Order: sequence, then C-alpha cells, then structure tokens
Amino acid sequence: MQNPFYSMLLLLGLICGLSACQPAPETAQQTTAAAQPLSAQFDWFAYQGLDPVFAAPVPQGQYQNPVLAGFFPDPSITRNGDDYYMTVSSFTYTPGLPILHSRDLVNWQIVGYALTRESQLQMHDLQVSRGIFAPTLRYHAGTYYLITTVVDRGGNFILTATDPAGPWSDPIWLPEVEGIDPDIFFDDDGKVYIAHNGDPVESLYQGHKAIWLWQYDPAQQKIVPGSQQLLVNGGVDLSTKPIWIEAPHLYKHNGWYYLLCAEGGTADQHSAVIFRSRSLSEPFLPSRNNPILTQRDLAPERPDPITTAGHADFVQLPDNSWWAVFLASRAYQQRYFNTGRETFLLPVSWQDGWPHILPTGEVIPYRLPAPALTANPQPEPLSGNFSWRDEFDSTTLSLHWNSLRSFDQSWLSLDGQKLNLQAKAVSLDSLAQPAFIARRQQHTHFDASTSLTPPPATVSAGLVAFQNEQHHYYLGVRNNESGAEVFLEQASGSAPQQIASLALPSAADKVQLKISGSAGNISFYYAVADNNWQPLASDQDAMLLSTQVAGGFVGTMLGLHSRLEPRQ
Repeated sequence: MQNPFYSMLLLLGLICGLSACQPAPETAQQTTAAAQPLSAQFDWFAYQGLDPVFAAPVPQGQYQNPVLAGFFPDPSITRNGDDYYMTVSSFTYTPGLPILHSRDLVNWQIVGYALTRESQLQMHDLQVSRGIFAPTLRYHAGTYYLITTVVDRGGNFILTATDPAGPWSDPIWLPEVEGIDPDIFFDDDGKVYIAHNGDPVESLYQGHKAIWLWQYDPAQQKIVPGSQQLLVNGGVDLSTKPIWIEAPHLYKHNGWYYLLCAEGGTADQHSAVIFRSRSLSEPFLPSRNNPILTQRDLAPERPDPITTAGHADFVQLPDNSWWAVFLASRAYQQRYFNTGRETFLLPVSWQDGWPHILPTGEVIPYRLPAPALTANPQPEPLSGNFSWRDEFDSTTLSLHWNSLRSFDQSWLSLDGQKLNLQAKAVSLDSLAQPAFIARRQQHTHFDASTSLTPPPATVSAGLVAFQNEQHHYYLGVRNNESGAEVFLEQASGSAPQQIASLALPSAADKVQLKISGSAGNISFYYAVADNNWQPLASDQDAMLLSTQVAGGFVGTMLGLHSRLEPRQ
C-alpha cells in the first residue's frame, strides 16, 4: 500500500509546479496540432486522351490497336470458356500483377490484382524497374495459375486462385528455377512443366541466354529433382550471336510442341520467334520464317511508327482461330515513347504446320477486323481516345490507381467526397514509399488535372508525371512565409530541382493543376478559378520521361503526391 505521506508530498509538488510546468494554451494547441497527421485533400482527378491516331471512329466490325494503351507490358493470356483473362508485368507498382478480363479480346477491364499484400512479397528499396517481371497466366482444371519472377527479392514463384479477380495465394517459391520469364505448361498426359530464361552452360558473348525446362509436381508444389533440360541455346541461330532469348511459352497443337519466345532485347530489335518439336525430350527446331513478328526492319521515319514489337502469347478461340497478344510501343520522333510498352492484338495464321503473326516488312496495323466474338464494350475503356475522371466519391480506391513498392495504404483515405493523402517525409526520388498514387499515361497527347485545397504549412501537394526516381515532374502547391505558391520540380537524371514558382492569391481556397503532354513537349498550368488556366511552365522537355532517355521498362504514370516540406 502506498504511503499517505508520500502521496501528500507528491500532490503538493504537482500543485506547486503547475505554473512552471504547464504549457501556455497556444503551445498546447500547437502540440495537439503537431500530433495530427498533416494531409492534403484532393477533390477530383481527370484524365483525357487526345491522340490523333485514335481520332477517327473505328469502323464497324474492326478494333483499335493497342487493345491496352499505355504501360501494359509482357502480356500473357488464358481462356476459360467464353472468358479471357490477361496479366502484365507490374515491376514495383502495387498492387501488382493486374488481372484484366474480356469476352471479345478487344475490350478489357481491370478486375483485380494477384499481388495485394505484404505476405506475398516485399519490394522495399527497389528501383521502379525491378520487382515483378514477365508473368504467365494459365487456367487448368478449375484453377488459375500465375507464374512470374520478382527480381532482387527471391526469384521465381507460382500463385493460384479459383477466381482470377482474387484473392490469390501466397507464393510457392521455386528456388531451383533461376533466371526470369517463367512459363507453366499443362501437358495432355497430366504432366506439368516450367520453362524459363536462364544462363547457358557456357556463355559465348554478351546477351547469350538459353531456355530451360523443368518438370513440376503440383501436388507436392515442387520441382521434380533432376528434370532440368535445355530447350534452346542462344536463339534461332547461335552462329549469328542472337541476344536475349526469353519469354518462353509452350503450346501443343496437332501433335507438335511449339515454343514461342522473344529475341533481340526489349528495344527496337525486339521480335517473336517460334520453335517446334515432336517431343519435349527432343531438340526444338526453329521455323525458317523467323521472326514471326518484328518491326525492326522498317524505316524509322514511317508515319505513326509502332516499334519494339515482340514478347507474345497465344490463345485459341472456340472457332479454333488463334490470336496473339504482344507488346509494342507507339513512338514519336521515330523512336521515343513515354507511354511505355503496350499490349497489341493480331490474328495468328497457320501455314505448313507453323504459326505466323505478321509477315516480315509489314507494319502492325492500328485497325483490322475484330475476332469473331460478340463485341463487349467496357464503361472504362483502355484504348482509343477517352476521358476518365475520379470524383473520389467512394470509400475504396479505384483499381486504376497504383502506388510504389509497399502494399501499405494507411497514409491515404477516402471519405466519399475527397481523397486525403497523409504527407510523408519521402520524396519521389527516394527508394522508400512516397505518398503517391498514379494511373497510366495512355496517350502521347493528353491532359491530366486535379483540384485540391492548399495544404497546411510544411506540406506540399500536387500532380506528378513520373517515369522513375530520377526522371519526373512534380507540379505542387505549398505555403511558405510569404504565402501560398505553385511550383514545378524537374528530375532529369539527378535529384529534383525547382525550375519554376509563382505566388498564389491569398484568398485562394482551391487550386487546380493541369499537366498537358504533346509527344516530346509537356506544359504545366494552374487555376484559382474553375478552369481559368494560367501557364506556369510551357513547352518543357517531355523526352526525359521517355524510355529512351530514362531507361528501364516502365511507362510514365500520372498521379497525386503529398510531401512534408522542411520548416522555413
């Protein structure tokens, strides 16, 4: 029991010390305010595509390429009855591995993600073009299988689901399977195989790679020991020193095993090549008509060029026709693209027992006859010119939004009217997770805009065009000692630098921001009255957002950011 005398002394000490120890009312309020999260509030976000190549109406019975415009690379497709599902590489964007659904191969919608939680994998501190590479999606006997690679965080793994929209399982790790771009193939004798890119037995030159095969036991969820075998060494013709044979997909058709691969790297020498064999234990021989898809032999100055074509996957329709999805890029000034590698669709023809996608020397068409399936347009199109707007009138974030590296979204909230982004002391050039959500730039010519409340002191907030940590723009609003201002930061191969700023009227309770892109140019605007746009910085360099300047494998993402600023 506590001593009563001690309690009295303690009480007297507290009473006597009140005037010396109790903070002044203003200081207490400041302490309370400091304990509250500092957030930015956004009213809406709007995006509009304005590409001339999409301007004319699509004729009846035809479809528009690409079917997935913008950063949707390395597509893999599977069919379950009348439903088609596709996934693409997501690198370090989260949630990861978007799952897209279609019933006509032309109109697609994002229905979920395979990677949604930290228990599946972690990508902290990875640069944006690391992480998830080249998945394969397959449906077999009531289960969906997804096999992929997480670069720099554990290698190859399998996910499974009974509903492609999710949830998906935790990873089944495959430590024996090295390299990237794994494929899973279900043979008609019940055996299951995994093919992948990896190093050859002996490397003969820079870019020399091989395609390997393993048997997989789905019951034990393990590779069958001792089952590894070499399928392709180097590529179509080893004597020519082909580079980067990768992205294998196995199929069986009319008694033949076919192996579809990418070759030539992911830039303008990219291609798709085909091999076949009567048995998985016998050598795979290349087609004499390889490559079956490329644009590398075409004149760079051709109008509206489509480049980097390759990395394909096949799907067979109920009418026994075959189609290919593959990556390619729409370029400006012959070779630059900010939209990343996109997903295109072309029919596959069979000649002399070999599949063909596009004859050598032919350009990939933007429009051609659609598959013999009932057209099924989606409310939020992913190709053509369209407008998209998020009013933030839900309590859950739209599936079009992504963040970086971590699956944690505790720093954002939706109250049915606004989006709140809690500011972090993490800038966009960091390898931590910034308070940043983004959607794809899907057009070479576009407008992206938002409305926000000027953030509190020590916080900035605004619009971002982000390619990677060293190549991006941040159009923001903040308060300093002289009042509110709008500013523009540019990262061009180094740390971000402020390149423009302007004071805002003191009475502005809302600020609108807009980014307008036009091929290699990009302009930045603000407004304090609705849509009364004023230029802050016009005709800036958009090429720094291109893959050719920034490097890596992603496309530009457009979105919203909130950041803690140093106290002035």
